[in-house]
Amino acid sequence: MTLANATVRSGRHGPPGGPRDERSGPVNRNAGTWFLVLPALIPILILSVGPLLYGIALAFTDAQSGRTRSTQWVGVLNFQDLLHDGLFWESFRIGLVWAVGVTVPQFVLALGLALLLNENLRMRWLARALAIIPWAMPEVVVGIMWRLVYNPDAGILNERIRDLGLGDGRDWLTGLATALPAVILVGVWAGMPQTTVALLAGLQNTPHELHEAAALDGAGAWRRFRTVTWPALRPVALSITALNFIWNFNAFALVYVLTNGGPGGRTRLPMLFAYEEAFRYGQFGYAAAMGCVMVAVISVILAVYLAGRLRGGEDR
Repeated sequence: MTLANATVRSGRHGPPGGPRDERSGPVNRNAGTWFLVLPALIPILILSVGPLLYGIALAFTDAQSGRTRSTQWVGVLNFQDLLHDGLFWESFRIGLVWAVGVTVPQFVLALGLALLLNENLRMRWLARALAIIPWAMPEVVVGIMWRLVYNPDAGILNERIRDLGLGDGRDWLTGLATALPAVILVGVWAGMPQTTVALLAGLQNTPHELHEAAALDGAGAWRRFRTVTWPALRPVALSITALNFIWNFNAFALVYVLTNGGPGGRTRLPMLFAYEEAFRYGQFGYAAAMGCVMVAVISVILAVYLAGRLRGGEDR
């Protein structure tokens, strides 16, 4: 009887602490997971999320340089001023032209280079190494190097123009009509390697058997690319294009070294404009409002772009 009673009690109520252990198991596992993630999460919160929230809060104040000046809450006054700031919206237009003008050629040229480097060529390893050299160079070094190339007196570009009898050359970085195209060319050259690497990785993940089967069916090179290569490469292309657009729109160092926003503001990107407002004129609150507007507008543009591309992929 004693054993039966013990069995009944055990079946009815379970072993001591049984249900509590089952309920606390997931909690303990979640706590352990957070404990492992915390060392990586703390720097993100301190160095990324914290400054982002501080910058958003700063946009609603009249913060300016100077220790003795008190900061006042002004609400949406900075954003109202931005709506009527023609110089800011002109810099925003230039930023969009720059971002599109760099991103599109970057992708087209990188795709062609990735297709070439994916072929079984002699010394392919050397070609791949040479292709990523611009990516390994700091932006400041790239800017200084291309300033020497564009130098109106001793630059290699103008020297080649004179040697070919095409004229005396020109000052590419200070001409109103040539400054932005010249800077865009440098941006394409400097950013193409990272796009090439991403696309090359996507090409190498495409099963070779699919190309062989398409070739046996009589498909030419263009048809194999359209029906086999591009569908497999589309997710990578979508991701790298979106990232390139964000990186290019937020460019600063390269354009700062090349032209410092000149001539006459023809290459003044939004980041340069915000930098000048904050650190040249001391208008920290106004510059923070510019940053908020840039983030919001670019987020909307990218959301529409990604939605359209994904919808197009589902239709096909």
